[in-house]
Amino acid sequence: MQEFFLEYKVIIVFLHVISAVVWVGGMIAMRFAAHQSFLKIESPHKRLEHIAYALGRLFNIVLPFVIILIVTAIFMIKGYGLSQSNFAPFSHLKEGIWTLMFVNLAIMIYRRNRGEMLLNKGDMVGAKAQIELIGKFMVPLNIILGITAIFIGTYLSSSL
Repeated sequence: MQEFFLEYKVIIVFLHVISAVVWVGGMIAMRFAAHQSFLKIESPHKRLEHIAYALGRLFNIVLPFVIILIVTAIFMIKGYGLSQSNFAPFSHLKEGIWTLMFVNLAIMIYRRNRGEMLLNKGDMVGAKAQIELIGKFMVPLNIILGITAIFIGTYLSSSL
C-alpha cells in the first residue's frame, strides 16, 4: 500500500483535502447562510419543508466526499506510516474526530429523514423536534470538529 501511496501521493492528498473542504465548507454554508435565510420564511410548515429539502441536498452532496475522505485517510495513514511514528497520537486524534463527525452525520441524516416523514404525515411538532437539533447543535458541533481536524491535518502535513 505504501508504494501505491507514494505513486499517487499528490492525488490522494488532494482528494483528502478537497473532501474535508466540501464537507466542512458545506456545513458552514448551510449553517451561516442558508439557515439564516430559512428563518425569514414565515410559514413554519414551509420553513421545515425547505430546511428538510436543503439538508437532504447537503447530505447527498457531502456523503460521497465523506467516503473519499475515509478511504484517502487510510491510504495516508498507511503510506506515511503514521501509526508507527511519533505522530501516531495526532493521527489517532484526527481519526477519532472524523469518526465522531461521521457518526454525527449519520444521526443527522436519520433525524432529517424522520423529520421529513413526520412532516409529510402532518406532525409539525415531531418534525420540528427532529430537524431543529440538526441546525442548533449537530451541524455546529461538526463544524468545530471539522475545523479542528483540518488544523491537525495541516500540522501533520507540515511536519512530514
